[in-house]
Amino acid sequence: MPASSAVRSRHSNGRSARDRARELGISDQTLYDWRAKHSGLGVNEARRLRALEDENRRLKTPEAELSLDREALKAVIRKNGWSL
Repeated sequence: MPASSAVRSRHSNGRSARDRARELGISDQTLYDWRAKHSGLGVNEARRLRALEDENRRLKTPEAELSLDREALKAVIRKNGWSL
């Protein structure tokens, strides 16, 4: 399977670009460059997309941690018979 077909087949299955690049044995940047070249995005647009994806990933992690902390605190409140 040519690399471009492999990238396309893995593009929509929910994996991150980093994971797809690693599976294909290429760098993240090579994947972004290929995607920009073949998806109609310019290089600057692809870089902007990558920056937004990275920011999105960073923002999701703390939010998930805060959600877990909130659930743990709720459990302690319920266990002690306190109310919210």
